Amino acid sequence: MINNIAVKRNGNPAYLTERAALRRCVEEVVDQTPVIDIHTHLYAPEFEGLNLYGIDELLTYHYLVAEMFRYADVRPEQFWSLTKKERAALVWRTLFVENTPLSEASIGVLTVLNALGIDPNTTDLEEIRRFFEAQEPVAHVGRIFEIAGVGDVVMTNDPLDPQETKIWDRQLPPNSRFHAALRMDRILNDWAAAARAISEAGFAVDPELSAESICETRRFLDRWIAKMKPLYMAVSLPDDFGYFADDARNRLIREVVLPTAAEHGLPFALMVGVRRGVNPALRAAGDGVGRADVKSLEKLCAENPGVRFLATFLARENQHELCVSARKFSNLMPFGCWWFLNNPSIVGEITRERIELLGTSFIPQHSDARVLEQLIYKWRHSRRIIAEALAENYEKLLGSGRFVTKKEIERDVAQLFAGNFQKCIKPLTNEIAAENNG
Repeated sequence: MINNIAVKRNGNPAYLTERAALRRCVEEVVDQTPVIDIHTHLYAPEFEGLNLYGIDELLTYHYLVAEMFRYADVRPEQFWSLTKKERAALVWRTLFVENTPLSEASIGVLTVLNALGIDPNTTDLEEIRRFFEAQEPVAHVGRIFEIAGVGDVVMTNDPLDPQETKIWDRQLPPNSRFHAALRMDRILNDWAAAARAISEAGFAVDPELSAESICETRRFLDRWIAKMKPLYMAVSLPDDFGYFADDARNRLIREVVLPTAAEHGLPFALMVGVRRGVNPALRAAGDGVGRADVKSLEKLCAENPGVRFLATFLARENQHELCVSARKFSNLMPFGCWWFLNNPSIVGEITRERIELLGTSFIPQHSDARVLEQLIYKWRHSRRIIAEALAENYEKLLGSGRFVTKKEIERDVAQLFAGNFQKCIKPLTNEIAAENNG
């Protein structure tokens, strides 16, 4: 047993050599290092009604809605006929009063309440509502970011969403902590509908994807890139996505998305594996998961070495193959534990697997938050798991005879929480780094 906490060797900085001290150091560094949350569905306060926060939004989040239907004797059509407050009250009563809130999503709500000074043992929903109703939106955002240890977040921004585009067209001053990501789902997954919308916006496109349509779609994206200044382009894809078929989606990826990404120096983020509408009656809560084909991602990386790819898969079964692919392609950055994977047992497994195969050359987590306060629980829970996985591997270093310093741990965690993403978005790296340091 090594009893001393730290020693100096050959004039080098203090090395941590005692396991308990090492774990405490890792936990402290992970807890105190700010993160760039690279994928959320949050909006800056300037986006008004799209900026979701408060207990009713937390309770009607689709994770909790799906869980509620497993307990409550209510049909979907009855539930959706209720007002949002009534739906929130039903979820609260079902999951937090009549049943013990043991799921990750339920515990997450209680983690938020506790962090904000609200007794998580209360059953008085109206008291909780009064707390959130008293918050001023801009100040509330700042407080949540501070509690969650978040420096910057990346939004999800759809150039074909009428509600969102109206706000962009007002050319509001950008919020320094909210960054855009240009979402491509409607364009890539439903070209016929997207073509109509882009045509109505004044661009000469057609459902047949003529050569003029390709040029005009690129011009459409150029305009939105200039307006949004996104950090990356992104798409959520179904589990049966294959980059081998000669269909509209793959033509758009090859002839529009990838050339645009290369021209503007933007990474292309792929989130693969969702099965939409498994139970349509549940609406957003009715989507499922399927195992996807990682070979399509490898083909994209191999054919486009000048484009950087961010990638995450929804199925647990795809995670090992994604890690192996990332070892082969330096332009591929695995990120986060998406959606159904964002549960502690699975996050721990995936994080350990990635460390073992990739060292610290990945992005361990993103919140995928749709409601502001979710930043608190998603990052608090994830930090604990990430710290455990890192500590285990640093202990393996000790077992090999290699000591580690606090400075090295700080470097590694900063790389995981911000640095790896900053490398992916080179054109804006300095700007974000300056904001974080300022």
